[in-house]
Amino acid sequence: MTNEIILEMMDRRSFPALLTTPFSPKDNKVCLTLPEQAKARAFPLSEISCLRMKTRPEWAPAKHAAAQLEEVETVAGTTYFVRVPENQQFQTGFFAFSIEEKDEFRFLFFSFVGTRSRKLFSQLGEILEKSGTVSKENINKALAEQKRLQSQRLGEILTEQQGIPKQEIDQTIQRMLQKKVHARAKIGDILVSAKLVTREQIDQTLAFQKNNKKKPLGSMLIEQGLVSEHQILVALSSKFHLEYIDIRDLHPSERAISAISPAIVKQLQIIPLEDKGDHLVVAMSDPANHAALSDTLRFHANRRIELVTALSTDIAAKINNFYHQAEDHVDDIIDEISEDEVALEEEDDFSVTEADSKLIRILNKILIDGYKKNASDIHIEPGSGRAPVKVRYRIDGICNLGHTIPKMYGKAMVSRIKVMANLDIAEHRRPQSGKIIIRYANKKIEFRVEITPTVGGLEDAVLRVLSGSKPLDLNSMDFTPQNYTFFNNIIQKPYGLILCVGPTGSGKTTTLHSALAHINLPDRKIWTAEDPVEITQPGLRQVQINTKIGLTFEEALRSFLRADPDVIMIGEMRDRVTAKIAVESSLTGHLVFSTLHTNTATETIIRLVEMGLEPFHFADIFLGVLAQRLTLRLCEHCKESYHPDKEEYDTIVAAYGAELYKKDKLPEYKENLFLMRENGCEKCDDKGFRGRIAIHELLIGCTEVKNAIRNRADADELKKIAIDDGMRTLTMDGIYKMLAGQTNMNQVNRVVVDN
Repeated sequence: MTNEIILEMMDRRSFPALLTTPFSPKDNKVCLTLPEQAKARAFPLSEISCLRMKTRPEWAPAKHAAAQLEEVETVAGTTYFVRVPENQQFQTGFFAFSIEEKDEFRFLFFSFVGTRSRKLFSQLGEILEKSGTVSKENINKALAEQKRLQSQRLGEILTEQQGIPKQEIDQTIQRMLQKKVHARAKIGDILVSAKLVTREQIDQTLAFQKNNKKKPLGSMLIEQGLVSEHQILVALSSKFHLEYIDIRDLHPSERAISAISPAIVKQLQIIPLEDKGDHLVVAMSDPANHAALSDTLRFHANRRIELVTALSTDIAAKINNFYHQAEDHVDDIIDEISEDEVALEEEDDFSVTEADSKLIRILNKILIDGYKKNASDIHIEPGSGRAPVKVRYRIDGICNLGHTIPKMYGKAMVSRIKVMANLDIAEHRRPQSGKIIIRYANKKIEFRVEITPTVGGLEDAVLRVLSGSKPLDLNSMDFTPQNYTFFNNIIQKPYGLILCVGPTGSGKTTTLHSALAHINLPDRKIWTAEDPVEITQPGLRQVQINTKIGLTFEEALRSFLRADPDVIMIGEMRDRVTAKIAVESSLTGHLVFSTLHTNTATETIIRLVEMGLEPFHFADIFLGVLAQRLTLRLCEHCKESYHPDKEEYDTIVAAYGAELYKKDKLPEYKENLFLMRENGCEKCDDKGFRGRIAIHELLIGCTEVKNAIRNRADADELKKIAIDDGMRTLTMDGIYKMLAGQTNMNQVNRVVVDN
C-alpha cells in the first residue's frame, strides 16, 4: 500500500506528503513527512480540510452502487465531485471516492470542520452527461429546444431528437439518483420526487405562476393547499443534507443566545440553539441559502456553524422571546442628552435622579458594547481641563478609541461605576477594587473594576471583562506539532509542577484552563485557587481568593491538601510561601499548575530559585514551563503574498539563528519563496489583522535541564541546554508561524523582546 498523499489545509495550503503511520479517523491527526524534510510531523485534523490518498485505506468502506453522488466544497474553497458511501460512523469526517476514475489520488477523507457545504448531485442533464449516455453538445441542444417547447420535458426532447430510448434514460436516472435529488434541482422536481404532489399539479401551478411572477413556487403551492410549509422544508432539508428540528419546545442555551448579536439574528431571521464550544448550532428556514448564511454567521460568531432547519414561524417566535428588547447606540444616546439634563451631585452625596437616566443607559451600553466586541478591558478616562471623557476598548491586545463623551459626564460616570461595584463613592484619594455583574440576553457578564486616582482630582476606571473567557481545545491553541506533543505529554503526568508564564494579557489563564479541560476526567479531583475566577468549568472545584477575610492563596492551598486532590491549579505564584507549598504539593504526589509574571521560560527557573526554592527539590518535580505571547493574526480574507528581498530574508534568518534555521530545514531563499502581509478588508475593518495567534516557548524538564537546575546554572546555560534538547524560543516560534503565513515579523517583534 502506497503512503503518498496530498494534504489540503484549512488555511488553503496544499502539498504532497508521505504518511509515516497509517492514517485513521480515530487518531484525530495525520503523521507524515514533507518533501525534502526527513523529520516526521503530526497535523491535527482540526487544521485539515481534505486528505487525498492513492489507495483505499483498510478502514474505508468499499465502493458501492448505492454511494450517493455529491458536490463537496471545503473551507479552503475547493470543490470536489465525489461518491459518498452511506452509513459512515466516523466522528471526525467522512470518506469519499472521486468520480474521476483516472484521478491518481481518488480516495478522499473530508474533515467535518473543514467542510463548508455538501450538496446531492443529480440534475438530469449532468447525470446523463456524467454517465456517458449523452454528450454535452446534445444536452445543450436539448436545453435550447426545451426553452422553445415549454410543454415538453428534457427527457422527452432527448428521446425525440437523439433517438435515445426512454427506458434507457429512466434506468440511467434511477441508477444515478438512487431516489435522491440534485442540489440545483427545482423545487417542483423535489416535491414530485418526495411524492408530495403530482407532476400535473406542479405544471398547473407553474402555468398560474406566469401571471404571478413575484410569488415563489413554494408559497403558491402552500396557498393552494397542495403542501404545507413543513413538508416543503423537510424536502429541502433532505436535499441539502440539513437536519430538520421542531424547536417549539426547545430552549436555546444562554451561551448560544449571546454568541450572535440581536441585530444579526433579526436581520437573518435565525436562532442560535446550542453552543458546543468549537461550533454553534443555528436554526434557519431557508435551506437554499445555507452556504452563504454559514459564511456570514461564521464571521460574526468567529467559529464553525452547524446549520439546522426549522419553521419560519417558530424561529420568529423564539426571536421575539429572546431578543425582544430594543438596543440603543451609545452615540445616539449621547446626541439625545443636552447639557441642561445633567445634574452632578455633590461628591459626598451621590444619587441617581431622573435627569441621569440617559447617563445610566450610556454606561450600560458601554459595558455591553465591550462584551460584544470581545474586548478584554474597558478604559474610562476623564480628561483634564476641558478635555472630553475617552472610552477605549482593548481588543486583540490593542486599545482602540470607542467613544468620546462630553467632559461634564466624567465624574458622574465614575461615581455610577462605584455604586454598581459597591465601592466607597466618597473616597477619591486611594485606589479601589470591586466587581460588577450584569445580565444581558439571559447571560451573566462579570466585570472586575479598578478605580485609580489621577492628577487634577480625577479618577480613571478600568473594567476587565471576565465572562468572555473560555477554555480552548489544545488542537486550536496554535502549538507547533512538536510543542503540542511535548505539552500534551507533561500534562498527562501523575505529579509534578507545570508553569505558564508571560505578561498580563498573554493568555496564561486560558492556557492553564485549556490544559485542565483536557485532563478533566471523572477519575480526577481538580481544585483551583484563583483571583479572580475568570473561567468556570464543570467538574472543577474552584475557589475565589478573598484576602479581606483571610482567604489567601496560602490558606486555600493548605485546605486543598486536606481535600484529597489529584490536580491543583494556583492562579498565580505571588510569593515564596505560595511557591514553597506548590513544590511540597508536587513532592507529595499531586500535579500542580500555576502562572508567574516572567518573560521567558529559562528566566522563570532562575526567578524561582532566587525566591528561595531548594534547587534539589525543585528539579525533582519540575515538568515544564511554557512562556507565551499573543500577537495579531493576519486576516484570512485579505492577506496577500509577496516575495521578500534578500535583505529581509537575511534579517529573518539572523533573528532565528542561521545554524538552527538550517537545522530545522526552514525555507531557503528562492524565487518561489512567498511570505504573507496585511492588506485590509471589510471583515477586518481595513486593519489587515483579525484575531490573535499564540507564540510559545516550551522548556521541558529533561535530565540535562534538571541537572543544570541542581547545579544552579545561569539563564544562558539553561537556555543553551534547552535549545539543544529541542526548545525553540518565542522569537523562533514567531518566525515559524510568520513563515506559515499566520502573522508577520513586525507583530512578532512587537510582543517579543529578543531572547
